[in-house]
Amino acid sequence: MIDIYALTSPNVQKIYIMLEECGLPYKEHFVDVWKGEQYKPEFAKINPNNKIPAIVDHDGPGGKPYTVIESGAILLYLAEKTGKFLPKDPAKKYDVLQWLMIQLTGVGPMFGQWTHFKLFAPKGSGDYSMGRYTSEIKRLYEVLETRLGKVPYLGGQEYSIADMATFPWTRQVRRHQVEPRDRLGRRQGPLLQPRPLRQGLTSGADFR
Repeated sequence: MIDIYALTSPNVQKIYIMLEECGLPYKEHFVDVWKGEQYKPEFAKINPNNKIPAIVDHDGPGGKPYTVIESGAILLYLAEKTGKFLPKDPAKKYDVLQWLMIQLTGVGPMFGQWTHFKLFAPKGSGDYSMGRYTSEIKRLYEVLETRLGKVPYLGGQEYSIADMATFPWTRQVRRHQVEPRDRLGRRQGPLLQPRPLRQGLTSGADFR
């Protein structure tokens, strides 16, 4: 059994998707970040960085409980635990890892900052920031679009943790005031069909 500490956000959704895709049993523990519950001492013992998601795998290495924090590390941990969604071939593996890193270091931070300044910045105070982050997310969409013009999935020929990590962010393309492009739009339609992905995107939603 895996305990997942979560609420609702793209970073959380990617872990739900992976758990569902792998068929791993899990128990939800909601951490209401809007109320500051991530700063409570009991959660800080799980994640000293005070962020969700985090997991505790009660059947971790050596059969002992093991805690994993940070969404990218969690995806990699679950991929190695199950042997799924991360190729064994070194070249194919690093194709996936490169595009996972683009999500972790580009798509997630830039899209997240755009959302922050769009929703929470005092009126008129974030004009420069919004311009900066809008231009950057448009650039990142072009990068993803170009990649999907060459291969069927971000990591290459097969669906992988790179797709799971990126999709919860890019499915909000219209909210980002970017016109969806052909390849990205065609890829997102089929990705929404499998039950595990749909379940992963809706898990935790009833809490809010």
